[in-house]
Amino acid sequence: MLPPIPVLADYGISPDHGFLPSELPLVALPDPYYAKWEAIVSNLQALLLSKRIRSTVDRLPVLSTSYLYNENEWRRAYVVLTFILHGYVWGGDRPEEVIPPQITTPLLQVCEHLEVPPVATYASVCLWNYKPIFPDEPADTLENLASINTFTGSLDEHWFYLVSVAIESRGAPSIPLMLQAIAAARAGNSEVVTKCLQALAEVIDDVCDLFQRVYENCDPHVFYHRIRPYLAGSKNMADAGLPNGLLYDDGTGKKTEYRQYGGGSNAQSSLIQFFDIVLGVDHRPTGVTKSDTAVPSSQPRHNFIHEMREYMPGPHRRFLEHVNSVANIQAYVKSHQSDRVLCIAYDACLAMLRNLRDKHIQIVSRYIVVKSREARSQSSSVSNGLSMNRPGAMNLATVHHGDSSSNKKLRGTGGTALIPFLKQARDETGEPAINSWAKRLLTNGPGKPAFASTATDNSSTLKSYIDQGTGYAQRIIGSVTGNSSQETAGAATHEQGKAEQTASHTTAKLGPVTVDPNTGATATDDPNRSTGQWDQTVGSAKESLGNLIGNDSLRRAGQEQNAAGKEQEARGQLKDWSGGVTDRAAGALGSVGAAIVGDREEEQKWRDVHDEGKTRQRGAEADIQRRA
Repeated sequence: MLPPIPVLADYGISPDHGFLPSELPLVALPDPYYAKWEAIVSNLQALLLSKRIRSTVDRLPVLSTSYLYNENEWRRAYVVLTFILHGYVWGGDRPEEVIPPQITTPLLQVCEHLEVPPVATYASVCLWNYKPIFPDEPADTLENLASINTFTGSLDEHWFYLVSVAIESRGAPSIPLMLQAIAAARAGNSEVVTKCLQALAEVIDDVCDLFQRVYENCDPHVFYHRIRPYLAGSKNMADAGLPNGLLYDDGTGKKTEYRQYGGGSNAQSSLIQFFDIVLGVDHRPTGVTKSDTAVPSSQPRHNFIHEMREYMPGPHRRFLEHVNSVANIQAYVKSHQSDRVLCIAYDACLAMLRNLRDKHIQIVSRYIVVKSREARSQSSSVSNGLSMNRPGAMNLATVHHGDSSSNKKLRGTGGTALIPFLKQARDETGEPAINSWAKRLLTNGPGKPAFASTATDNSSTLKSYIDQGTGYAQRIIGSVTGNSSQETAGAATHEQGKAEQTASHTTAKLGPVTVDPNTGATATDDPNRSTGQWDQTVGSAKESLGNLIGNDSLRRAGQEQNAAGKEQEARGQLKDWSGGVTDRAAGALGSVGAAIVGDREEEQKWRDVHDEGKTRQRGAEADIQRRA
């Protein structure tokens, strides 16, 4: 008998908010008994700046957890205590390895209740650490979010946490969606499975867009030197000054053992691991290849991604384990390879998820790898007597590895070898791909030229943006260096990009038919759009006539018909837009696959699907903008 599909409520997960709490996190503990904790965490920046955090904590009484009455209060206590903990450890010239009872005693009790480790995690700095700017507006977009607590008080740190909160919010609908897909696969309903996968691909794509917004307000220098050191754990941190980990002194006088924990990491996001599980992506221990797993090993292998589940709240961890026991999407798609649309939808999800991991590597490279090299260079200057700057505190930002040509020793806040882990996780994401062309596309690294489109007569939105950016950069370089030919070439490339963008968005309407003059593709409007427009016309006429002759009944009937017509037209526009986006994506993927195997006829067929989808999408967008 198959195990039951998880019920979200059993794990404290909301179909609307996902892994974020269903009620907003507390800004402060309500009981005055905990005022001393709240006073420290609300003045954390001043205490860290003055280096008085440790002396202040040492003077605290050991507070009981008896006055925490609900889950929201327990979560708030965890946030407060982990911020104080990391401030205590990293808030001096050297890290402090002995944690006093004032932190240890209540923290261990809170962690036991919430089933989390005694360290700052993704849950404490992101999931349970946000608030709406305006309480009467939705707290699910970056434009209405603020962090409750930070170490530095900087805009950069707020933004860094909030991007993850927005990602969790955007990804939340995918959780019930994919549970529905699992149920549909059990019932053999390929249509529902396909629609769920198509929707999931869009969600992951949106998540990727949100992820890249970290660049907007989080400066790499501030992140590397000011924020990241406080997020570090105590595992594999010998070079940062914690060779053994931390001693959690509970005040009983009993001998305690050193403990080592990884710090906060995006790998602790239950949402990203949920994507992996439902799509059947299997992650191996870092450094272990697919062929290695076929050979039994006498030594236990360390799997960082699986280990990160131990840093998730207990109910979330158990939910992922339950989902893993019922996940069937990959097997279902493999057994229905004749269903081309289903396979494309599945491979599109993998492509989006792999792209997300590509973007993660780019962000890590910019925010950590590059900054690490800069810090190493500055350290070399100091050692050679080329700088008079006083060496700073010992922490994760001041760790310098001798081999400047390798990033293998560079560690994340979670304690793992950073770049090898991220690259392997990315490459593993493409392994379950179904179609042979998708396997080649998703396992050969990002942006391989062999898979680029050979068409030169089809204006591409993406290409237009690339050309504009390239041209702009060329113009700047030419201007700075005095190279007039490069500046001229840059201007030409930039203008070409603008022209391509304009052409890419150009369509003409001939009644209910949209025409793309660049490709000749046509798309007929959904009937709801024409019917809705007619109802609006008739309704407006009735309303005008009713006003003219003083017939309220006719006027109201006209208003209702007009409103119904607008709604019907909007439904048609939305259907055309979403259908166009889907066809455009399917056509692009299909044409790439056909090009790889050299099937020109099939390639052209998929190009036609892409072009018609693009035309339908642009036509709907034009009508929507015109009526906005």
